[in-house]
Amino acid sequence: MSDSPPVAVVTGAASGIGRAILARLAEDGFSVIAIDRDSAAIHQAVAEEVDCGRTARAAAFDIRDRSAIRDCFAEIGAPIHALVNNAGIFADRALTEISEAEFASMLEVNLVSILTLSQEALPHMPDGGRIINIASRSFMGGRRMAHYAASKGGVVSLTRAMAMDLAPRNIAVNAIAPGLIDTPLIAALSEERRRQLIALQPTGRMGRPEDVANVVAFLAAPRTQFITGEVLVVDGGKSLTG
Repeated sequence: MSDSPPVAVVTGAASGIGRAILARLAEDGFSVIAIDRDSAAIHQAVAEEVDCGRTARAAAFDIRDRSAIRDCFAEIGAPIHALVNNAGIFADRALTEISEAEFASMLEVNLVSILTLSQEALPHMPDGGRIINIASRSFMGGRRMAHYAASKGGVVSLTRAMAMDLAPRNIAVNAIAPGLIDTPLIAALSEERRRQLIALQPTGRMGRPEDVANVVAFLAAPRTQFITGEVLVVDGGKSLTG
């Protein structure tokens, strides 16, 4: 029996929710392969974890590049126990202003990459592995984000379909749908827009990246064995108010 720590792959791990997931899974004893297209940022994030005595490795590439994904997974040299598809992009845009190119780009990064990463990870994933996809509460709909909402709605549907296809291998596939979380994506919004969104929160505040990372840790834990095809909404009660 191997004494090596289980391997978790986390995309978009340099900042925001991904950075919190990296820290939490490393703290829980995973050897984390942290992927991000920002080379300097991801190497800094991994260095901080290593300085804390945790096990992590950085990989810098664009998740739209299948060959780079394949090379990365081949170089790990160990089974991938958990894949966390977190990387994504966001834009605040009126419906009539969204170009076809912007719509296609949103789908490519937020949705197609999950399929690609999962397909490439599966040959390296033992039966009983975990795939955790970061969706968004916006899959229910939202103003000025039709392309983003469509991509995240696709993540939810893809998650459910993957769970059915991978059930014979006992690979659990779940999605997490964060609501308003204090991340660089939200920081890019105007102050007025941020105030509007916070005003709609029953808690009167945004969530923290750690709130999402804690749910990832729960789904990735060995004892969590009978949950698959689910979407866990982490939004501070916003869904209660519509």
